[in-house]
Amino acid sequence: MGAKEINIQTDDSVLVDEFKNGSRLAYNLLVQKYQKRIYWVIRKMVLDHDDANDIAQDVFIKIYTSLHDFRGDSQFFTYIYRIAVNFSINHINKNKRLNTGRVDIDAEAFRIHDNNNHPGESYDDKLNEMHLETAIGSLPDKQRAVFNLRYYDGMSYEEISKIMDTSVGGLKANYFHAVKKIQEYFTSNNIFDHLNTTGKKGEETKVVSEKN
Repeated sequence: MGAKEINIQTDDSVLVDEFKNGSRLAYNLLVQKYQKRIYWVIRKMVLDHDDANDIAQDVFIKIYTSLHDFRGDSQFFTYIYRIAVNFSINHINKNKRLNTGRVDIDAEAFRIHDNNNHPGESYDDKLNEMHLETAIGSLPDKQRAVFNLRYYDGMSYEEISKIMDTSVGGLKANYFHAVKKIQEYFTSNNIFDHLNTTGKKGEETKVVSEKN
């Protein structure tokens, strides 16, 4: 397939092959396809916009320099998410201050990466989202990653298992403990009555905070 025939809709595996054959366009298309999603995966991990931007750039530099060694044992989607999550965890471990739950409170801090917020969304809804980000920011890094991939990206445990190289059973335990800690955060801070932590693909877990 020639470079002029590929576009943003072209299958990832074809774009990877084209890049390996010397097509810079193929790499640019992969960046266009994934840059927003990868930014938000990282942003929900590290919480800070500038840090997320820097890490996202590092991820795509890594992709550019290592993609020739990518053998296709997993989907490109899994490959790039694994790098993004690992870079985020490394950043958190180097900057423990981020584990205190600090949230970058600006207009973007209330956004969910796939633009699920509605124009008519109330201030209280946005504030609740901010509180959720704060609670997530207090989680250990692996629990934070599992919760974010499950809640915000709606991934199955099988998909997350491939990204994090962890057993499905271990991931379910991490998610359970993450939800429990978020529940405790809401209850202890008496923030709001009810938050549904159902991921896009369905998860029968809810975080409920009952006011005393």
